[in-house]
Amino acid sequence: MITPTTEMKSLARTPGLGVGLLRTPDLKTGTEEDKRDEIALYFTNTFDIYTGLFDCLADDAGYFQKSIPLRHPLIFYLGHTATFFINKLVLAKLLPERIDPRMESIFAVGVDEMSWDDLDEDHYDWPTVSEVLDYRAKVRATVLHLIETLPLTLPINWASPWWPIVMGVEHERIHLETSSVLIRQHELERVRPQPEWEPIRETGEAPENELITVPAGTVSIGKPYDDAYYGWDNEYGEHEAQVDEFRASQYLVSNQEFLGFVEAGGYQEDRFWSEEGCAWRRFAKARHPTFWRWQNGWQLRLMTEEVEMPWDWPVEVNYHEAKAFCEWKGEQTGQHIRLPTEDEWYRLCSEAGIDEVGDEQADANLHLDHGASSCPVTRFRHGEWFDVVGNVWQWTETPTYPFDNFKVHPLYDDFTTPTFDGQHNLIKGGSWISCGNEARLSARYAFRRHFFQHAGFRYIAAESEAVQPNAYYESDRLLTEYAEFHFGDTWFGVDNFPKALADLALGAMKGKSFGKALDLGCACGRSSFELARAFNEVEGVDFSANFIRLGVEMAEQGSIRYALAEEGELVSYHTRTLKELGLEACSERVSFHQGDACNLKPHFSGYDLVLAANLIDRLYRPRRFLDSIHERINDGGLLVIASPYTWLEEHTPKEEWIGGFKKDGENHTTLDGLKEHLSRHFRLVSEPRKVPFVIRETQHKFQHTLSEVTVWERLPR
Repeated sequence: MITPTTEMKSLARTPGLGVGLLRTPDLKTGTEEDKRDEIALYFTNTFDIYTGLFDCLADDAGYFQKSIPLRHPLIFYLGHTATFFINKLVLAKLLPERIDPRMESIFAVGVDEMSWDDLDEDHYDWPTVSEVLDYRAKVRATVLHLIETLPLTLPINWASPWWPIVMGVEHERIHLETSSVLIRQHELERVRPQPEWEPIRETGEAPENELITVPAGTVSIGKPYDDAYYGWDNEYGEHEAQVDEFRASQYLVSNQEFLGFVEAGGYQEDRFWSEEGCAWRRFAKARHPTFWRWQNGWQLRLMTEEVEMPWDWPVEVNYHEAKAFCEWKGEQTGQHIRLPTEDEWYRLCSEAGIDEVGDEQADANLHLDHGASSCPVTRFRHGEWFDVVGNVWQWTETPTYPFDNFKVHPLYDDFTTPTFDGQHNLIKGGSWISCGNEARLSARYAFRRHFFQHAGFRYIAAESEAVQPNAYYESDRLLTEYAEFHFGDTWFGVDNFPKALADLALGAMKGKSFGKALDLGCACGRSSFELARAFNEVEGVDFSANFIRLGVEMAEQGSIRYALAEEGELVSYHTRTLKELGLEACSERVSFHQGDACNLKPHFSGYDLVLAANLIDRLYRPRRFLDSIHERINDGGLLVIASPYTWLEEHTPKEEWIGGFKKDGENHTTLDGLKEHLSRHFRLVSEPRKVPFVIRETQHKFQHTLSEVTVWERLPR
């Protein structure tokens, strides 16, 4: 039987507040039995506090009436976090069967609206409140029994059977916050104050904000995959950036400071708003922040009550409102005012002396440590600033994106990837109710820009524009197959084909000039980068603009991202970088161009090497190509041709084939045709070689092919 230790029990108590949230556990250190007890208490602490949150509803009707049209009613969220446990534990084969298939279906999937006017009008046959509470009790007992009996070996990592248990707890902690927002958005008569959810009552005069310099510096972020604390997939990997000097506001923007924007008519002036922001503002008929109320004076809606406006508390707005305020503030001050990027926020944390806060009692308004609301922006000092973490989330300019070496956890493959769309901006720092994983510096949560959370902002003044990362994953089936073929994994012991060809060509170039090379039919460009290890200049040319686009992206950004088909509609997500291939320094010597191998422009000439990989049997006029390519190669230079000789009329008219047919009653091979067309200007350097390659289509389907490689030396003129 699990018996929480005295130390754990003391951690569960928070002075002055009826609820108390344990910190996310260290999954590496300690004994197995102590860790079992710690996770058991972490689970029950979370599960019971989440259930208790719904006591803030005045009656059962509040469970079934939507707080906002864009979300399910709260009955869904009461059931959702419990069914998440069961669905993930069944998927992980830790439970032999479901508890209640109907519950685990109806509560499985939430709503992520595409736009503010994407109203969900579906009608559901929801269970009663008592039925859902009974179900939650069964889930609680089931998970506790699993925690008591499941073999435990430390550390707990992605591959551990304990990972989905911790995942379920952290998932419920996310919904503790999002459900508190929905309760806050409910009609006032549908909620009731609870002593366990007492807000902070402290308020005073709002401070004058000022900008304080954050020196330039480097940020290196991204969790290693053996990190001791639970993380969601988008937290892992590597990211490093140089951040220019900027100045950050000392305080979060207070209600008082934002009032200046409201009273100046900021909600009526289109020039302060982006096109998307204007459209949202008009649809919502917004004239002030959503939690502000006017009743013979400004009031602030908290979770279960309205109070006289605390002007020194942080204003809570969506991204569009924060961005519009920055535009107005810039006009007022004559400075370039904007929101910080994610990188700049981490740079601010470093300068303010903020270290990881998830496992300690943080000196910040987090974890429900101080009350169930925001507090004055002057209360928690961090270096020269206040509320660098805690109080309310802080909007950033950065749409969420994957770090290098990002991977998707197989048990929750759609947690992050649907947000890699440029429409979900990162929020940082956590709010008064953020807890567990949410309260760690490594946390990366993102919401649509019109979304409301317990979120506000601080502004910065910077000379530089906000750098927007590339979050896009290529999904075109052919492009993703070739991206993997060029830059991805090897299969069945077969070497990477573009690299193997480049190595073969470079080996044949010994003793020759390494001035300029042409990678003709370069596709995504791996051979171009490999050739640039030795050549001063490499030009990659392909007929397909889409292939060229991937090559250019790799050269300019050092990485490409793509979604690889696995099975049916299922995909896996991959990031490939020049750095991991040892080719980072080569990008400056490579350029990519769209072009037709049968009709190249005159300036494509003067080459010491031309590589034509798997090209000639895809050309519409291969004879023209072979009869003219000598004009583009320097004396003594090499022409390397690789081809599986797959002649098809859909690519090449039959009269243009140079081999693969009967001539004068005898077999006429492609090698015969090559000799026929090239022998006037080239000599065959060595016997042909067969080089294998594998193209992955899905996780169960591969093409295995042999390409014949011939090397030709340009004869002197």
